[in-house]
Order: sequence, then structure tokens, then C-alpha cells
Amino acid sequence: MVGEATSLKEKIIEESKRIGINKIGFTTADPFSDLEEKLKQQKELGHHSGFEHKVIEERIYPEMIFQNPRSIISIALAYPTKIENPPPRVKGERRGEFSRASWGTDYHDILRDKMNQLIEYIRAEAGETVTYKPMVDTGELVDVAVAQRAGLGFIGRNGLLITEEFGSYVYLAEIITNLDFKSDISVPFGCGECTRCIDACPTGALLGDGRMNAQLCLSYQTQTKGMMDEQFRRKMGHVIYGCDICQVVCPYNKEKNFHFHPEMEPEPESVMPKLKPLLTISNREFKENFGHMSGSWRGKKPLQRNAIIALGNYRDKSALPDLLRCIEEDSRPVIRGTAAWSLAKIVSARDEMVIEFLEEALAKEEDKEAYHEINQAIETIKNKKERK
Repeated sequence: MVGEATSLKEKIIEESKRIGINKIGFTTADPFSDLEEKLKQQKELGHHSGFEHKVIEERIYPEMIFQNPRSIISIALAYPTKIENPPPRVKGERRGEFSRASWGTDYHDILRDKMNQLIEYIRAEAGETVTYKPMVDTGELVDVAVAQRAGLGFIGRNGLLITEEFGSYVYLAEIITNLDFKSDISVPFGCGECTRCIDACPTGALLGDGRMNAQLCLSYQTQTKGMMDEQFRRKMGHVIYGCDICQVVCPYNKEKNFHFHPEMEPEPESVMPKLKPLLTISNREFKENFGHMSGSWRGKKPLQRNAIIALGNYRDKSALPDLLRCIEEDSRPVIRGTAAWSLAKIVSARDEMVIEFLEEALAKEEDKEAYHEINQAIETIKNKKERK
């Protein structure tokens, strides 16, 4: 029996290469007991994002989500980190940016396809009595914990899985099965005394031991739907979805750039979009341009809000008419309020016409948060020095 399982494991590894899986590992379906206290504490402290699976026990005990789990197969796909043909720089044409993990086709779809191909192969080799449960990051288990125990890499101080070959630029997924496989050896912690990711994080979201306060993470903040807290707006810069800072500074990621999967290749105009057109993009245009990307999962409003913030961070004076139009015409309070904040950042001197415009908008504003933002913008512009 052991010999057969070992033989099947070797066959699966070979097939994974043919399918295009860049790394594969095997581990037991034992509970992830070391996570229990960490996950409970994270929830108690309010450090979770809310996007995680809600039942902590189901994230720890595979037997709660799968009948007779015996093994877990963990896979990783490496994604590109550089755009080979970036859009040309045009004066006065400001662009936003999507983080690397959102480039190309939605990675959930790519990973599911690879897992389905692998499952079909295993089913053909091992028979129909074998059962499976494939998961990407929307599943119950903690992907990085599975991957570390399966020997794919170690969990770095930034909470990401770091592989020897590809750094942390990998997508992860796993398959629970009732098959027995010999476990691979877990990878020991490899950050040493390095704290570059912690030092570089603009919001102090990283706690230093692989955990984070997700509420402070810029990647999380760009995915929220309401008014972004002012403390994050300047720090967001012009990245309108996600954040790569803790990956970019990591020594393990130096010079890492892999182009194994054509479907992951970034489309320059989609991953570095012009900001001003985003403010008035229709639902149809949004779906056509961004619908295939994982960064579109929250819809267009968060990205439009982030585009407005980015224009303010750029101090883009050419965007003033667009922002005024948002305040006057947009039906969404988040867009009106954020546009007022951005407007106040761009206007370089006290401008009575802009103040009058905002005061008229304030008189009509019924939303509490948007009212506050417009009022703040008025005060900010009033306190600027007179134009000489």
C-alpha cells in the first residue's frame, strides 16, 4: 500500500509539471492546531479583514469540512512582476496601478482550472472512490499554513509564503483528499533578523511574526466600499488596488520575475489605467476592461474612489473639472465626499469660486459622511494662502 501511494505521488508530481503547476507539496490532514490561538486572538483584537472564512474551527480542522480527510495537496503558481510593455508616459496623463497579484486573468479561475486538471488525472489513476475538495483563498483552510507544512516555503514576517524559487510572488491553492500520501518536510523560518517588510509598511500593519492587523493593510483598505479613512489616503499613493510594498522590499523577491502562464500576463491599459476616465466609466465598460481581473471583485465604486484619491495625491490640476462634476452630479456619497477631499489637495491657493461651489454642494448634501468631507474641504481651501 505504501509503495503504491509513493508511486502515485511521484506520478502526480510529474503530471503537475505537465499541467503547468510550478510547485507542489503533500501534507497530512491533521489539524492546524498552532493556528487556533492566533486566529482567535486576531478576531478578538479586530485585526481580521472580514473577508476570511467566518468559522475559525473549520479553518483548523479539515475533518469539519471534509469526510475522512487523509492528505492535503498544496500547489503554487508563480506570477510575473514586471510589465514588459508599459504604457507610454504622456505629460498630464496620470495613471493608477493594480498590484501584481491582480494582473491578468483572475487567479482564482486559473488555480481552479489547474486543480481540476490534476483531480481528473488522480481520479483516472486512483479510481472513482477517491474524494476531493479543492480550495483557493476563498476556502476554509489557511493557504499559507497548508503550503508551509507541505514544504512549499515558509511564512515570512509579512505573513506571505516565501518560496526558494519564486519568492512570495505565488498564488496558492490546495486539495483535501481521502488518499494517503507521504508528507513532505516543512520549510523552516527563513527571515532571520531581517525586518525590511515591517520597516517599509506605510501603516504599521505587520506585527513581525507573520501576523498582521488586516484593518491597517493598504491592500485591504483599497478593497473597502465605504469612505476610506483619511489616514490611509496619502499612503495609498496611486495604487488603486492592492499593495506590493512588503513584497518589493523582501530580499527573497529580488530579480524574481516569471512568465510561465500567458493568462497571467498583464494588459498594460488595464493594470495601469488612466485615472480620469475611470471616474465616468460605465458598468459595461468596466466589465469589459476589468471584469476578468481579480481586482474587479468588489465592483467599480472602490476603484473609482481610489482613482479620485490618486488624482489628489498626484495634485493633478487637470482633474479639477472631473472632480467638480463628481461632487455635483454623482449619486454616491462616497464619490462626492472623496472628490471634495481630492479637490482640496489639488487646489494650491485660496479659490473663492471653488469655495462657493463647495458651499452650494454642502447646502444640498444629505449624507453625513459626505457632508463632513465637503465641509473639511471648504475649511482646507479657506486656510490656503491667497494667490498673489
